Amino acid sequence: MQYMVIRRADATSETDGFPSTELAQAVPDAKWLHPSADGGLRMRRRSGQWLYEEGPFDDACVAGFTFIDAPDRRAAGEAVARWPQADAEGQAVLEVREAGCPGGCVGFDTGRAPQGTAWAVLLRSDAMAEQDLAPPAEVIDIMNRANRASVEAGVALAGEGLKSSARGARVRFGGGKHFITDGPFAEVKELIAGFWMVDVASRDDAIAWVKAYPFPIPGDMEIELRKVAR
Repeated sequence: MQYMVIRRADATSETDGFPSTELAQAVPDAKWLHPSADGGLRMRRRSGQWLYEEGPFDDACVAGFTFIDAPDRRAAGEAVARWPQADAEGQAVLEVREAGCPGGCVGFDTGRAPQGTAWAVLLRSDAMAEQDLAPPAEVIDIMNRANRASVEAGVALAGEGLKSSARGARVRFGGGKHFITDGPFAEVKELIAGFWMVDVASRDDAIAWVKAYPFPIPGDMEIELRKVAR
């Protein structure tokens, strides 16, 4: 099984010096995000209208992420507990989430380096997403076709849905020890339900991509845009 490992944002990760060179070298496959003050944007769709909030965000939820393979969430949690000491000596919190969206939308990673600026499009979770309800098959088909078209256009670099936090775990570090807590987690608004990474010329282009994407959520929803550092 594949799990997304999310390094949760905190005061350390919201500085320009994060990640350290040592941490970046220790987790070479990770995607690290610029602090939310550097171009971060919240896009909230309310009653069909988009509202915007500029960063920084006190509740920024993601500092970086990577993926691992593990037979189950306990094994994934134990693997994450070996997170590099370059980060774990502090008070790092890592979230372990089972990859794959309900209904069978296809995750992808082109492995292509961005030609412009890469932006992480973080779909923030809600109570509905935490129920693991599968959208209708025709909705999933529309999403899969949109993803393929975006990849073919050279815009989408990667994307994946996430199962509910009930299938995940959280690993906290402190005092030289680690503590693993199984989900679900009550702080739904601090979770994400999936992500895309897009390669665009500007943030305005990333905003346009979000507004054109056929999200399966019919009503209110929230997206966080964050610039990818490396």
